Amino acid sequence: MIEFLYRTVLIGVGATALLDLWALLLQRFFRIPAPNWKLVGRWFCHITEGRVFHDDITLARPFPHEHAVGWLGHYAVGIVYAGLLLIFARPDWPAAPSLVPALAVGLMTVGAGWFLLQPGMGAGIAASKRPNAQQVRVLNIAGHVVFGLGLYGSALLIR
Repeated sequence: MIEFLYRTVLIGVGATALLDLWALLLQRFFRIPAPNWKLVGRWFCHITEGRVFHDDITLARPFPHEHAVGWLGHYAVGIVYAGLLLIFARPDWPAAPSLVPALAVGLMTVGAGWFLLQPGMGAGIAASKRPNAQQVRVLNIAGHVVFGLGLYGSALLIR
């Protein structure tokens, strides 16, 4: 069990860090704004009070330390996804990681953003209420492919 937790945390943190590097590259070279972890933190804080869906998270009551909560939540979700990969991949996957299961998990996690996070923050299903919805969707898919590559790469590094 300790080895499972160890691998889960390292793989999840590694994959999430790669996703963050990807966001920095997009911001620096293509002027695509970085994710606003403060607002994600606000959303997480409101969940603790039983409120999941908002018309506009920017208008929701702010919380102290919501920026830190957003970052911690971002990494915690990455760790949970890594754990799901380790649970559902073949038992020897950590010893001999392969790309397909990691990419599959990366792509499947797009659904959480499209059907929970974005509607929860007021952006609609798959950012349908945003003027640049198609761009957001493409960036979501690309980012989660990068996350899947990060799952695979992190697993290779610690095997």
